[in-house]
Amino acid sequence: MTAMVNDFENKLLLLLFNNTALANVGDAGGLPQSVTAGSAQLALSTGLSDTDTLLTALEIAYTGYVRPTIARSGAGWTVAADNASNAAIVSFGEMSAGGPDTPTHVGLGLIGTGDVLRMYATCSLVINNGINPQFAIGALDWFAA
Repeated sequence: MTAMVNDFENKLLLLLFNNTALANVGDAGGLPQSVTAGSAQLALSTGLSDTDTLLTALEIAYTGYVRPTIARSGAGWTVAADNASNAAIVSFGEMSAGGPDTPTHVGLGLIGTGDVLRMYATCSLVINNGINPQFAIGALDWFAA
């Protein structure tokens, strides 16, 4: 079995989620932070796999649905103990027609000006008319281990 040490896991998550430079990788300058931090965007879907590269893969599309965008900073993400979690409530918009919709996954894309670095996690939601699906502060966890 292989693993990263906790310090490196935290520093890698800080680079990805808070745009904090990761020193001493290659040389003292390491992996620099982005000039423009960009953001993370979340999408709900009915199923994802390791081969899906787009946030649109099986994405739900109810009336009122919006993808939330979260800053790559400490205001958007809390990083501690090998974990990055949302620092504020994440809301996807109230379903104003149709339903039910049952997303099983939440995808996360780290967006800059080009490709999307995409991750996903499982979730269990049932969304009906009048419901605004949300994740409470700290409910979305992205682990490095």
